[in-house]
Amino acid sequence: MATALLGRLADGRSGDKGEASNVGLVARNERVYAWLRENLTAEAVRRLLPGIARGPVERYEVPNILALNFILHDSLGGGGTASLLTDAQGKTHAQALLRCAVEVPDALLAGL
Repeated sequence: MATALLGRLADGRSGDKGEASNVGLVARNERVYAWLRENLTAEAVRRLLPGIARGPVERYEVPNILALNFILHDSLGGGGTASLLTDAQGKTHAQALLRCAVEVPDALLAGL
């Protein structure tokens, strides 16, 4: 096993949806996508982003593009017009997730 940042395994993009933000991760290959599907659950994302994901987290699979999309409820303090948060639009939430370290099989990192 090895420790790797999620950014080594996937690319990400995020944005705001009212009081929630969405974080999409696109795996670098099919093996990584299979690992993400099995290990990066909604609860795992909630644990990785405790200061951001203050409410429930929903996960949606987008297999045709090897992606997972997470909705982080109650992550924007009311949204862009109602919040004093620095990033009330959620634009940095994908980067926050990509900077999280996870334990992965050594073989998964080969060729990335």
